Amino acid sequence: MFQAMFHLPRHDQPSMTETADPTAAVKTAKAPAPFLKLTLELGPLLLFFFANARPKLFAPVTDLILPAHLLAGENAGLFTATTVLIPAVLAALIVSYLRTRHLPVMPLVTAVLVVIFGALTLYLQDPSFIKMKPTILYVAFGGTLLGGLLFDKPLLPILLDHAVTLTQRGWRILTWRWAIFFFALALANEIVWRTQSTDIWVYFKFPGTVVIIFLFTMAQVPLMLRHEVKAEAAAE
Repeated sequence: MFQAMFHLPRHDQPSMTETADPTAAVKTAKAPAPFLKLTLELGPLLLFFFANARPKLFAPVTDLILPAHLLAGENAGLFTATTVLIPAVLAALIVSYLRTRHLPVMPLVTAVLVVIFGALTLYLQDPSFIKMKPTILYVAFGGTLLGGLLFDKPLLPILLDHAVTLTQRGWRILTWRWAIFFFALALANEIVWRTQSTDIWVYFKFPGTVVIIFLFTMAQVPLMLRHEVKAEAAAE
């Protein structure tokens, strides 16, 4: 959901400069429409939320996969939602690749973690794994961003799939903000899943984190506009 929110109005595609990533123009040209990106990224979350709330609707499929006692327990909704989420995330990734011939980093990493922790959840019959998956994801992203800054190589443009083009100073400031935000999300996820019911955690995951991420992204727009590399400036 992150990249789809990062499409600022542009007068033209920027040319290659020392302040802009040289692959940005190529990757932007291959990027799908923001609406399609948002659909592919939010679609699996919507299915996850819906399957947790209405697990019986997915019974024709889950009855063939999950043991009966999992579908009758208090976490029946979560196990059903996890079963639905894994193929949904993979399907979204495949559609994205077929449309762009490119796999964005964040959806790819998310899909890998969903498959790993989702499979552990179902195989070990322990809902804790799928609940801690967002924590691992956010810590990984936050740590990656800070590691890039440590080596003076901001990695946020890669994580955002080059959705915007900023000055080096702009990327550094934005990277710090997103790294801290990811760690805050990880802490929030840990607090919620360890202290609240499964249903509360699902609401926190969707739509809770989606709204939080959207608001945080919108709060960064003034910074991005101040440091955006315009085509005219790049030409100079």
